[in-house]
Amino acid sequence: MKKKLKVLFSNLCCSVCKSEFDEDSIQVKRQERGLLVTHLTCRHCGKNFGVAFVGINNIEVKNPDELPLVVQEGPEPISYDDVIDAHRFIRNLDEHWQEHLPKNIK
Repeated sequence: MKKKLKVLFSNLCCSVCKSEFDEDSIQVKRQERGLLVTHLTCRHCGKNFGVAFVGINNIEVKNPDELPLVVQEGPEPISYDDVIDAHRFIRNLDEHWQEHLPKNIK
């Protein structure tokens, strides 16, 4: 799992000191089937980048260059209100969070 996360963050660097993230920069806070809650911190300067929800599938990572990472763009930019709404929704999730997923995803 750490290898997949390292690949995911391999092209990113700290916005403060420009150091690259490594495996030690990523801490898994919670793991459920298909979902990780991670915390990202720069190991060089200590900048805290907060928590990220990462959907993971069972792709075997042999060569990081072959990993299909696709950026999905929405029809319009995310607004401040969208972020606040998402925060409130996520804050109120409990152990039954999967009930909010479409039935064909479970």
